[in-house]
Amino acid sequence: MAEAAPPLGVGTVITIGVFDGVHRGHRHLLQRMFELAEPPLVPTVITFTNHPAEVVNPERSVTKIITPEEKVDLLYDAGVGCVICVEFTNDLANLDANEFTHLLVDCLHMRGIVTGPDFALGRNRSGNLEYLRRRGQAMGFWVETVAPLEVEGSAIRSRRVRNALADGNVDGAEYLLGRPYATDGVVVHGAKMGRQLGFPTANIIPTQNFVIPADGVYATYATVNGVRHMAATSIGVRPTFGLSQRLIEAHLLDFSDDIYDENLRLEFVSRLRGQETFDGIEALITQMNLDVSNARSVLEEHDRLDHA
Repeated sequence: MAEAAPPLGVGTVITIGVFDGVHRGHRHLLQRMFELAEPPLVPTVITFTNHPAEVVNPERSVTKIITPEEKVDLLYDAGVGCVICVEFTNDLANLDANEFTHLLVDCLHMRGIVTGPDFALGRNRSGNLEYLRRRGQAMGFWVETVAPLEVEGSAIRSRRVRNALADGNVDGAEYLLGRPYATDGVVVHGAKMGRQLGFPTANIIPTQNFVIPADGVYATYATVNGVRHMAATSIGVRPTFGLSQRLIEAHLLDFSDDIYDENLRLEFVSRLRGQETFDGIEALITQMNLDVSNARSVLEEHDRLDHA
């Protein structure tokens, strides 16, 4: 987990943000921080465990792409020297820019800050880049701005990842993230309809406030007990059976072990089709056989390209 602070007395180069997803755009900014944080300076990320927009506007809800724990792990894996997790509160929102800047310099020995071009800190975003450069001259730190990484003419942002997933475009989300989108949960007992149809499934109830891909059937990888399996995964409410609870149901290919109460991690590779209602059980079984075959083909090709 995150360190509380960098080593005592050691200078830092800092970047601040939510970093939800730790996507390619985030890593683009981090790479510039690494280039500038020459030893003994410690490249340091201050990241919020909640979204500031939800505090500033309590009626707004922002779905998360990854858990705080995953975010910390991904930041350290990327090469960050110190990750400081902070809850964004009204008290923090009301700090003026001068107070915020003094905290960074006095407590974290900030020698540089790396930001995007629209960054600002402090109450009412009064600590803009012009302010920070002026204060930096007086307080002994520099400011570096990094242009956002763009794909197809638009910056890579967490919002783009959320929108891609909401549309079922998991291929596009993978391109923006630099890895397949993944979610996990504990396998729960279901109605065992899949088993009765010849396609036993591991069922996960989606976690609230985390983005879940659009309803449909996906080619996925399912990891359980440290072993990764190919899987065909359905997200939806099973309209053929007239049900309403939204579930994630993963059929692990060539697998039949009992994994109830185990943690299952799903990586989404490609959407095979949208959710459909079928005329009867035979039509559903025919389509499920096709889904399994298509999932296997997609994942075998994905593996081939990964190892090319």
